[in-house]
Amino acid sequence: MNSTVLSCYVVDDSSIQRLAIVKMIESHPNLKLIGEFSNAIETKAAIKDHKVDLIFLDIEMPILTGFDLLDDITEKPGIIFVTGQTKYAFKAFDYAAIDYLQKPIKKERFLYAVEKALLSHKMRNELIEDRGEFIFVKSNLKKRKVYLKELKYIQALGDYVKLITEEDSLVVLSTMKNFEKQLPEDSFLRIHKSYIVNLKKIEKFNSKTVELSNESLPLSRNRKTELVEALSQF
Repeated sequence: MNSTVLSCYVVDDSSIQRLAIVKMIESHPNLKLIGEFSNAIETKAAIKDHKVDLIFLDIEMPILTGFDLLDDITEKPGIIFVTGQTKYAFKAFDYAAIDYLQKPIKKERFLYAVEKALLSHKMRNELIEDRGEFIFVKSNLKKRKVYLKELKYIQALGDYVKLITEEDSLVVLSTMKNFEKQLPEDSFLRIHKSYIVNLKKIEKFNSKTVELSNESLPLSRNRKTELVEALSQF
């Protein structure tokens, strides 16, 4: 028996439809209802204070649609769309929806969607455990997830910083000082006014440079002692 319990929101402007979903959630051993909302605006505010694992989300709602709500959420929970319309099914794939339930919802179909949600939650957790901590940055008008173990170094570029990862480089509007605050002190060190380096990526160094695989970064004279102390922990 699956012991995982997913916290849930129900978002639907129809009180009758909300009640129907709420009853099914409350009778399911792997679901816990945290809140129910009649519109996306209230939901958006609630998510800031209390993140959940799964949202049963209506699409057609006044002012903000279900899609609008997801566009405004940086770190999205699992989503099961619930709608009376079939025309949105294709668009739902763009939002990586777990499932798409058509009203009125049949219990067998609901149970199948929940099983998919439980599997998706398990796979997501395993992926996070494998890749470790991450931060979100805004680059080219999009929020991007950057895993810290894959981040090699950060370079100052005027009003921007450049993030160099194992596979990519991203330019982010930020100062080095502000960005430095987001990084764990035990893994990253400012080695120069223009460079912050991932200590675990350093292969060797001397009094003037730090080497990471095939790249060489400048080392400030007054940072060498800090670097030696920081590396001694590994």
